[in-house]
Amino acid sequence: MNYTIYHNPRCKKSRDALQLLKKKSVKFKVINYLEELFDKQSLEKILDVIGKKPSEALRKNEEIWKKQFSSKKIGEKEILKLMIKYPKLIERPIVISGNKGVIARPLENLMDFIGKH
Repeated sequence: MNYTIYHNPRCKKSRDALQLLKKKSVKFKVINYLEELFDKQSLEKILDVIGKKPSEALRKNEEIWKKQFSSKKIGEKEILKLMIKYPKLIERPIVISGNKGVIARPLENLMDFIGKH
């Protein structure tokens, strides 16, 4: 089974997920989503694969969210646009295999996901 990890190298949880994939000796591709940015269609597809609405994959503790947007009533379409504009707002890491995926936070989510595939 091949995996794709949407990775932020500055994030400890993301680095931990990458290490787990290496430890499990599975084939995987790394995409640094802060450099290889999502467009609307690709982010919608990822969210569909992991079964999450934009608000469910949003990092609400990011400074930009707390300072600029947390006090506003924002719908799912607008959250999606913000995630594209500010990719740090996307929860990480995300691991995909075929048409299934998971937010690998906590790491147990990824262990369960690998165990089922």
